[in-house]
Amino acid sequence: MTAIITSAELSGESAGPRPPLLLDVRWRLGGPSGRPEYLAGHLAGAVYIDLDTELAGPAGAGGRHPLPEPAAFGAVMRRAGVSRDTPVVVYDGGQGWAAARAWWLLRWTGHADVRVLDGGLAAWTGPLTTEVPAPAEGDFAPVPGALPLLDADGAAALARDGLLLDARAAERYRGDVEPIDRVGGHIPGAVSAPTTENVAENAAFLPAETLAARFKELGATPDTAGGVGVYCGSGVSGAHEVLALEIAGIPAALYAGSWSEWSADESRPVATGPDPL
Repeated sequence: MTAIITSAELSGESAGPRPPLLLDVRWRLGGPSGRPEYLAGHLAGAVYIDLDTELAGPAGAGGRHPLPEPAAFGAVMRRAGVSRDTPVVVYDGGQGWAAARAWWLLRWTGHADVRVLDGGLAAWTGPLTTEVPAPAEGDFAPVPGALPLLDADGAAALARDGLLLDARAAERYRGDVEPIDRVGGHIPGAVSAPTTENVAENAAFLPAETLAARFKELGATPDTAGGVGVYCGSGVSGAHEVLALEIAGIPAALYAGSWSEWSADESRPVATGPDPL
């Protein structure tokens, strides 16, 4: 099953015998809640999910967007109507990062049928509604571990023995600028791979074969020795890169704590400058 769905495909499935449950995860880094935008218009039946409070735990030593406790995440998903056997489609405003975070969390906790609306709400060609649904309680029970997850030590080891991709902007990787975290730079041995280069101008993912060629140039293939991992600033855009790798047929682990966790620990080494490739 593909990890993404087009607007036309979603329209057809929504009118079919087994319509997917829709989650609206509109979010901006450092910005206000996306709920007002949701209330102003969303896909019919979509339930709003807040990334900062429902797809992440409290910020702290584990980073700016640490993973939520599985029990808390499960409660949020059940309230949204998610059940084990219900197909789920997630969308955001178009960037895809927040939707990918929800996709990754659901997949990581064992939901097998989750897709992201390619291009987000901006790609949707159907009508919107202001009606807020009241879904029946779902039965989804999270079982973490269905996707690979890295901690800081695991990320360091993968940067040495496999391939660790840095999904942030290249200038943050190099340490030229650091607008958010304590110090600029990257995990030693990591390779710069901005997730923005995985999408077209309309934020839709590039074709699978194009993504596969891009990742091959970076050293990522289904058979990369030691495996492939991804990190970003706080585990959000990194999930988007994991999704791009999934589309390309390359399994990858996510370092959820990412640079916000790594850089907060002064004992961890920091590299700066251009990509070693």
